[in-house]
Parts: sequence; C-alpha cells; structure tokens
Amino acid sequence: MSYYISKTIESDFENAIKQVTETLKTEGFGVISTIDIQEKLKEKLDVDFKKYIILGACNPGFAYKALQMEDKIGVMLPCNVIVQEQEPGKIEVSAVDPLESMQAVKNQELGAMAGEVRNMLARAIEKL
Repeated sequence: MSYYISKTIESDFENAIKQVTETLKTEGFGVISTIDIQEKLKEKLDVDFKKYIILGACNPGFAYKALQMEDKIGVMLPCNVIVQEQEPGKIEVSAVDPLESMQAVKNQELGAMAGEVRNMLARAIEKL
C-alpha cells in the first residue's frame, strides 16, 4: 500500500492550486497552511526547483476528535496535500494517506477515523 493518494491533471499551476483548494472544501477540509517549496529552496539554498506547493489540509471536526484521543497526534496534523508541476500543463496532486501514517499509533478508534479521513481525501483527489 502506498503512503499517498495521487492523480495527475491537466491544468496550469495556479488554477490547479485553486481547484485543489475548492475540491478539498467539498469534502470538509480547509487549507490552513501553504508552503511554496520552490520559493523556500531558492531563498534558503539559492537553487532552482519546479513549482511545488504543500497545502496543509485540515478538517476541524476530525482534528478535534483525534486530539481528544491522542494529545500528541498534532505531530501528524494537518494532512499534507502537494501540488507539483511535472511539466507545463501536467500537474500532479498527492495527499498523504492518513491510514498509513496513523499505523504507528496503536489506537483502534484513531485508525478507524483515519480510514474515514482517507476516504474523504481520496474522493477529493478523484474529483479533480
């Protein structure tokens, strides 16, 4: 099993980010952070890198429940979704598979909830 859910779409980069953000909303996720890897690598290392954004997607209800079950689970939040340009007009969108990342936590309730979140992220990716 893979640690991510992925799909390649045809779009320009900026529109892909908007589309991913809107599609995540349809599944109850908000984007609470955005990291521009291309910009950060240029700033910190003075290297050129492809267009690559990490979106921190959060479903507040599930995050709250998870934090009540495991107070250290915040180290695994939010769910990262990456948008990267493989070539002009070809954008790969990938989301962490929370079911895979939560395997390290021995909590069956949390595992079941991670399965629900995985399904929501998979539906969002499939809608793109």
